[in-house]
Order: sequence, then structure tokens, then C-alpha cells
Amino acid sequence: KTRLIADCLKRLDPQEVEIALPYLSGDTRQGRLSLGYASLQAALGSPSDTPSLQLAEVDAAFSQMKSTKGKGSAASRSGFLRNLFERATPEEQDFLVRLIVGELRQGALEGVMLDAVAAAANLPAAEIRRAATFAGAIAPVAKAALAGGAAGLAPFAVRLMQPVLPMLAQPAEDVASALAQLGTAILEWKLDGARVQVHKSGDEVRVYTRNLNEVTAAVPEVATALKDAAAQSLILDGEAIALRADGRPHPFQLTMRRFGRKLDVDALRAELPLSVFFFDCLYRDGVPLVDRPASERHDV
Repeated sequence: KTRLIADCLKRLDPQEVEIALPYLSGDTRQGRLSLGYASLQAALGSPSDTPSLQLAEVDAAFSQMKSTKGKGSAASRSGFLRNLFERATPEEQDFLVRLIVGELRQGALEGVMLDAVAAAANLPAAEIRRAATFAGAIAPVAKAALAGGAAGLAPFAVRLMQPVLPMLAQPAEDVASALAQLGTAILEWKLDGARVQVHKSGDEVRVYTRNLNEVTAAVPEVATALKDAAAQSLILDGEAIALRADGRPHPFQLTMRRFGRKLDVDALRAELPLSVFFFDCLYRDGVPLVDRPASERHDV
């Protein structure tokens, strides 16, 4: 599967990579298009015998459908769909329908895509993964790697106010096997809270979720926790959690209520105040720390 995807990526023009990559994983650059089976079936019509659709044309049609709103938008969106499907072969129609409704199950998930990009660009997979972590997405890294090789990855580095993909836990059979892999280890209680990444530049502080969404306005006390830090610039990784008056944690679902709130933030903050626990430092006063050992980052 990795080899097939790599061969596909090699055949693309550089400007097509950022369109094709999410398609192969069952997603689109525009996100969900909010079209149901009924609308799609009504627009299908007779397929084309000859393949002629280009990726850029499909991408443009999706953008038109996404941006069309208001009175008469349903008819306009149906028109865009019909024009698209009329030019599609039966196989392309099937692919597009499943892509639009989110049912394209090809198993080309992030790990496979990262390995495929590395193979297509003839670069070590670790370099692609590292760049994707800093970019917060695979598509721009794939475009840069396929167009410029190793040199194309140079811009992808830790930057303030640009959230990076979080490092995630890996399972182990037991404590002994984990320690055998790690050598030196830090043992901590696992707090079942919300993963947060907090960036500080002078007096400006922004809070991001593990999905890289900015939520500063919803969790002001997390931002306030860094305002008096001695460092002028910081990127910290941690967990935010709502605690009871006696210090015991509320259920995870209650903590997550804080992150979806846009209105009446102060009222919910009074009801469910958040505490934040930082466990890693990725950047301090202009110096990236991601390549330093975990023990050194912990001390920082």
C-alpha cells in the first residue's frame, strides 16, 4: 500500500500534492461539504466513458460548493455536482461519492502516508515525520519534499504561535519492557485532562489543543498561568484539568466542556476552573529544545 501511494505521488505535479494527499486519506482540503446521499444520487446522472477530470478541477468544484450559501444555494450546489459527475467515469463517480460523504475507507492513514511521502521523495521517514510535526500537517511537507528534497524541509521548524503536532504515548507490555526501551525514565501520574500546548511571546500567550485549534479565549486561566513566567518566549506541553475544591479531578467530560464554550466563558470558568500541569518545554527564549533529551527538557 505504501509503495502504491508513493508511486502515485511521484506522478503528480507539485501543485497537485496538497489536493491529492487528503483525497488518498479520505478527506478534502475544504473539510466536510455537508452533502447527503440523496443530493449526491440526484446529481449522479450518466457517467463519462473517458477520464478527463483533473485534480485542480475537482478541488475548485469543492471550493465552490463549500462557499455557496444563502438563498438558492441548494440549486447552485446541485449544479456544481452535476457538472462534476457528468465528466466522471463510473469509478471516479464512486470515488467522489465516498470521498464527499466520508466513507472512503482505504486505510491510507497518517502513518502510511508519512512513509509513502518519504519513499516518493527518497528521504528518511524520520525526517518527514519531524517536518510534519512542526508543520502541523502532512500535505505541505509532502509538497516541499517532492519539489525540493531534503532542502525543501528546511522551513519546517519550531516557531512561536505555530502549534506543532503533539508527541503521543506508545504502549508497552509492562513497566519492565518500557524501562528497557527508555533506559532513564520519568514516572508521573497520568492526569485525564485536555492536552494543551501554550505559546508565549512577550505578553502574548496563546493556547492550542492537541488538534492544533486555538482556544485561548475559552481557557483564559491557562494563558494567565504563563503571563508572569520569567522567560520571554516559551512553548510548553501539558494537560489542563478541572479539579474539585478538594483537589480531586472532575470527570474528563466536564473538563472538555470548557473547550467548546464560546459564550459565557466567565460563568463556566467560575463553575469549572481549570488547573494546568506542564510536563515538557519545547522552546525557551529563542532556543528550540525538541532535540534535547527529555531529562534536560524536564529540568528546563
